[in-house]
Amino acid sequence: MRMELRSELIKSPTGHHADDFAPYLDTFLLDGAKQPLGAVLVLPGGGYTHRAYHEGDPVARKFNELGFHAFVLQYRVAPYVAPAPQEDVIRAVKLIRARAQEWGIGKLAVLGFSAGAHLAACSALHFEADGEHNDGIDDIRERPDALILCYPVIALSEPFANRGSGIALVGGDDLKAMRKYDLHKLADENTPPTFIWHTADDAAVPVRNSTEFAEAMWQCGNTCELHVFPHGPHGRGLGYGFRDIRVWPILAAEFLTASAGFTRA
Repeated sequence: MRMELRSELIKSPTGHHADDFAPYLDTFLLDGAKQPLGAVLVLPGGGYTHRAYHEGDPVARKFNELGFHAFVLQYRVAPYVAPAPQEDVIRAVKLIRARAQEWGIGKLAVLGFSAGAHLAACSALHFEADGEHNDGIDDIRERPDALILCYPVIALSEPFANRGSGIALVGGDDLKAMRKYDLHKLADENTPPTFIWHTADDAAVPVRNSTEFAEAMWQCGNTCELHVFPHGPHGRGLGYGFRDIRVWPILAAEFLTASAGFTRA
C-alpha cells in the first residue's frame, strides 16, 4: 500500500513543476500476527540527490522475512534542502505511530543507508524539525525506539565527512549550515539504542563516521552495537556477494530483540 505523507503537493524550490515531489510511504505489513510486532522504517541512501532502489524495497522484504513490519520512505532530495528531508522522516514516524494499533505495531526502528542513515539519525537527533500540519498527528511522540545505521554519513563538515551529501542537504558548500548536521556531536543520553555497520575500506564514506558516532553513544552510556567488516565498497545494501557482510540483517534483528526490546514474528 502506498501512502502520501501529506495531502498537498510540496512545491519545489526551483519553481519548476517538473521538480515538484510528494513524499510517500510504501507499506510492507505482515499478516496474522497475534501480538504487536516491531517495525522498521527504511530510508534508502543516495547522497541527498536521489534514493537508491536496492536500499529500499528489498530491505523491507528482508526484514519481513526476519519477522518485522516494514516501510520504505521516499523522502525529498535535491533540489529540496534541509529541513525538508528531516520533516519527511519525522512525519513518517508520526504517521506510523498514529496507525500503530490498526497495523499491529509495537516499537519502531528507523533504518538508513549512507545519506539515508544520516537522515535516520536525524529522526532521533533533529526530531524538532517537523512542520505543522494541524491534522491531529502533530502531537504524536515522534522519536524512534531504535536506529539501524548502514555505512552512515554522520559528519558533514569534518575532515572525514562526505561533503557531497552536505552540499546537497544544505544547498551549497556552507560549512556553518553543515555543522548543524554533524550528528556525532548531538548524541546524548536520550539517543535510542543504535546498531551500526560499515566496512573499514569504504572509500566514499570513511568508517570514522561510524566509529565517532559509536564512541559518542558509549560516552553517553547509551546502547550501541558497531560492526566493522574488513573489506567492501560503499553502497552494498543487503551485502550480496560478500559472505561476511550479508549477515548484517540477522545481526540487526537480534539487536532489536535483545537490546532494544522489539518483538518479532
